[in-house]
Amino acid sequence: MSTAHNGDSRSIGQLFAAATAEMSALVHDEIALAKAELRQDAKRAAFGSAAVIGAVALAFFSVPMLSFAAAYGLQALGLTLGWSFLIVFGGYVVLALLLGAFAYGRFKKVKKPERSIASAKETAAVLQKAKPHPRELSDGAAPALRGGATEYAHALPAADTPANPKM
Repeated sequence: MSTAHNGDSRSIGQLFAAATAEMSALVHDEIALAKAELRQDAKRAAFGSAAVIGAVALAFFSVPMLSFAAAYGLQALGLTLGWSFLIVFGGYVVLALLLGAFAYGRFKKVKKPERSIASAKETAAVLQKAKPHPRELSDGAAPALRGGATEYAHALPAADTPANPKM
């Protein structure tokens, strides 16, 4: 393995392994942050959903009360049994409205995972700006050559030079 020429004694493989481990840790941290934010919002959404289900159930079960109240109200046309059913119906409607307002408040607090999105955008911006920097060789020559050649291209024989000079 070759060693880095900037005074670091780690090989290219070790540097690559360290960079890979750092990237893996960064990705795992980003995922953990997103999970934590989504878990919190999922709890809020669950409580809001339960309130909506309760409001819908109360509204659903209040419809027969209105029907009974209307029937008895038409029969009696006074403050009798029919008006009692209307008062009960009104109570159920008030409860349904209260639960609906509670559910609305819970759903209003549910937000997108802003910290995770911002952190992911910052990471993407850093990675887009990261470019490999060519290292200088021990003889001072530039390692990156035209045409995409690498620093190891100087060790290869030229195309016009025979592979075995003794022939």
